[in-house]
Amino acid sequence: MINKQLITRRFSRAIESYNREATAQKQIAGRLNDMLAHYLPARPRHVLEIGSGTGFLTRPLLRTFHPEKLILNDICHEMSTCFADLLSDRQVTFIPGDAEQLSFPSGQDLIVSCSALQWFVSPELFFKRCNALLSGHGYFAFSTFGKENLKEIAAVTGSGLHYYSLEELKKSLSMHYNIVTAGEERIRLTFATPLDVLYHLKHTGVTAVCRQAWTKGDLQEFCDKYAKLFSCGNAVTLTYHPLYIIARKKP
Repeated sequence: MINKQLITRRFSRAIESYNREATAQKQIAGRLNDMLAHYLPARPRHVLEIGSGTGFLTRPLLRTFHPEKLILNDICHEMSTCFADLLSDRQVTFIPGDAEQLSFPSGQDLIVSCSALQWFVSPELFFKRCNALLSGHGYFAFSTFGKENLKEIAAVTGSGLHYYSLEELKKSLSMHYNIVTAGEERIRLTFATPLDVLYHLKHTGVTAVCRQAWTKGDLQEFCDKYAKLFSCGNAVTLTYHPLYIIARKKP
């Protein structure tokens, strides 16, 4: 089950550390922005970003496209503090809350989301809602994560999110969109110890998967098993599996 209250709380706590620790997410945002710059045939005038976080995608989008109107959304209202310099301009507005429940203005030329849709209860329903918000020539572009994402954590703890494959997402989109481009990659990070992996996850908010606290014994068991299964030389590995899709609203 997706616990939106827990997600909000964990990501709110990670605001100060996110920009430092979320190296994979920053790389993913850069890749998605580059793809948009390559595949979008014209500058989108009205843009809606879902799950803006601290702005890894927001600021490159502004530099690349200079939209007339940019609406930012994040489930954590505290994220608005990351855009204090932007929100003084009428060009940019921030709407806090759960994007699966909120109403957004229609007539968007581009709806974009980076590293957020894996937290949604029903991505398929959200895809349909986004289609209704887009202008006739609008684009829906996003990155999320595939089935191998954080596979080390799932192997050691037996818990994690449900992830879709790239083909499953393309099928879900096919009723309302034409796929412009789609791709995936693996990003493998290395850490000195399994404890450093946990520190990284905590300070990027990703521990929103699990509610319960660990005992000292639980922690030792995790570290021993992780080191045994995922050591690489003098380090241990952690895998991110980003998926990228740019789709265009069907006529």
